[in-house]
Amino acid sequence: MNKILILAAALLAAAPLSAQKLVIKGSDTLGAKLVPMLAEEYKAMHPGVSFEIAAEGSTTGIAAITDGTAAIGMSSRRAKPTELSGAAAKGVSLKPIIVCYDGMAVIVNENSPIKSLTKRQVEQIFTGDITDWSAVGGNPGTISIYTRNTSSGTYSDFKDLAMKKRDYAPSSQKMAGNEQIAAEVSKNPNGIGYVGVAYIHAPGIRAVDIEGANPTKAEVLAKKYPYARPNFYYTNGDASGEAAKFIEFTHSEAGQKIVEKVGFIPVK
Repeated sequence: MNKILILAAALLAAAPLSAQKLVIKGSDTLGAKLVPMLAEEYKAMHPGVSFEIAAEGSTTGIAAITDGTAAIGMSSRRAKPTELSGAAAKGVSLKPIIVCYDGMAVIVNENSPIKSLTKRQVEQIFTGDITDWSAVGGNPGTISIYTRNTSSGTYSDFKDLAMKKRDYAPSSQKMAGNEQIAAEVSKNPNGIGYVGVAYIHAPGIRAVDIEGANPTKAEVLAKKYPYARPNFYYTNGDASGEAAKFIEFTHSEAGQKIVEKVGFIPVK
């Protein structure tokens, strides 16, 4: 009997005291590829930790921190004043932490003759002022516009940076994520959309120059590419516990190597 008790005690001592789940919600830009890869590497070093990752748009990530349903909110945009005040009313202090930098690449079908666009042409295309490719030097054909959905930070940032805050063309088609936009443009010779730099190597698409600038690491960091922005984690005040450790790992040399491997631009 004593031997059984000793064995049981030894097994309990060898096992993790409690499995910990880290809930992360928000941006598809971060949550479709980067954060799952960071999580896999982190779990390899911390076997007692599990992750729940939901990539449904930046708005949902900020809301999850406000509502207390996630430890980390992923966002490809800064919190809006209404979100900050709404969180404050609930006693929540939304704290942004830059994870990486990104360039929103304008993409066309790989068979499109369009190699470069001006900022004005991009604005006119996505707002619907220009509806045929022949107006910007392409083959005649109605332009098919693919955008992110309204809960996406990329949807908001592109509107701010590329469209002078104007509305998208009524004909634009809203997609759930970067991969969906890339897939639709790859199938449509008349398609155009935008994706984060981590998604520009998808088959069947090509990123176009914007007035000679490309969404490369050098041109984003030099602020030459016009549609560049930081991506964020949001927490309620200073992170603690496993969330703080995961954020620290993201910023570590190993974490930032994953950032670069995925295709984003490291903070450090």
